[in-house]
Amino acid sequence: MQRIRPLNNRRARRGNDTVRGALDAFRRIVQALRMDGRRAIGARLPSAQLFALQQIAEHPGVSINDLAALTFTHQSSVSVVVERLVRRRLVARITARDDRRRQSLVLRAEGRRRLKRAPVAVQEQLIAAITTLPQKDQRLLAALLATIAESLAPAAASRHPAMFFEERRSQLRQG
Repeated sequence: MQRIRPLNNRRARRGNDTVRGALDAFRRIVQALRMDGRRAIGARLPSAQLFALQQIAEHPGVSINDLAALTFTHQSSVSVVVERLVRRRLVARITARDDRRRQSLVLRAEGRRRLKRAPVAVQEQLIAAITTLPQKDQRLLAALLATIAESLAPAAASRHPAMFFEERRSQLRQG
């Protein structure tokens, strides 16, 4: 993938309302995610943990792989979030009734209490907004965003991204 170079022509920058519109949309999305993260603090949970907790509450007995599908996140990223929820004693791993080799996730009492005070995660709204687009527009949006992300952080393209506002320890050390 080719690296995109910064635009140096001031006149081209000032006259491009399309670029401004795209950046404004990004800003609004990031702002909504940040605000959601602050609201999640009321439940004393990072936004990613709150989103995962809400999905587990809506789908009791869900597996890690199923939770990854529900959150549209890679299994390795969801595992990190779930491990934190388990350590905080908000979620328990239990052996699945139908397959003793599989672990299921269920809310613990403290997890239910936290959810009562928590807002609905903005990730849920973001997923709903994207899924209302026609399939071809969803594919185009995904491809365009992937191109932009690749040009901004080519080294990160080989890693699975963490859930929104839930960084892995290795990412925190690098940053």
